[in-house]
Amino acid sequence: MTTLALTGSPLWYVSRAGGTLALVLLTATVVLGIASGGRATPRRIGRFEIGLLHRDLSLLTLVFLVVHVVTAVLDPYVHLGWAVSVVPFGASYRPLWLGLGTAALDLLLAVLLTSALRLRLGVRRWKAVHWLAYAAWPLALFHGAGAGTDTRLPLQLWLYAGCLAAVVAAVWWRLAKAGPGRVAGRLLAATAATSVPVVLGAFLVAGPLQPGWAQSAAAATLALGGAR
Repeated sequence: MTTLALTGSPLWYVSRAGGTLALVLLTATVVLGIASGGRATPRRIGRFEIGLLHRDLSLLTLVFLVVHVVTAVLDPYVHLGWAVSVVPFGASYRPLWLGLGTAALDLLLAVLLTSALRLRLGVRRWKAVHWLAYAAWPLALFHGAGAGTDTRLPLQLWLYAGCLAAVVAAVWWRLAKAGPGRVAGRLLAATAATSVPVVLGAFLVAGPLQPGWAQSAAAATLALGGAR
């Protein structure tokens, strides 16, 4: 465990807990959306009940995302600033990995806003934007793995593995239940379900699992703070 993980402020712990819960809830939301769509919809459960559960999970995801973002900005350790929460790749601390999280948040906010305007936008436009939630999930996953100073902890790695396995299983379940047609879409989904675990595994081995990964980012942040 890193020194930061041992001596971090209460805001750091709340931020990590909020981000982790948000990822788990987003995973559940994505899995439910994938597995219950099209011909894969369970016959014993009505679409209305599934829709309510999907909505509630989405709202809970946003609640914990807000907690994650607010506490991360308020934590004086990294000096993020409020602009970083909505403008991707502008942070001095791990700009790429924090930027992925910001991009995921922006996509989910776009889904939330268009859902509020669903009647005015129409179902077709709303569905087009709604697909952004699926794109937000891998961004959030890589954000957590790259920005989290506790990524090397076995419990955290198992959590990432569980989220990844759940989404991949849901994709293959949906593909197995899908009827004929839409070959391009099914091929894209199969490719994504295969490539994301490979890319994440390669990244973890080359990055966060390497000794000194978290310490190097912490040292750079402290140096920037001292320069100010």
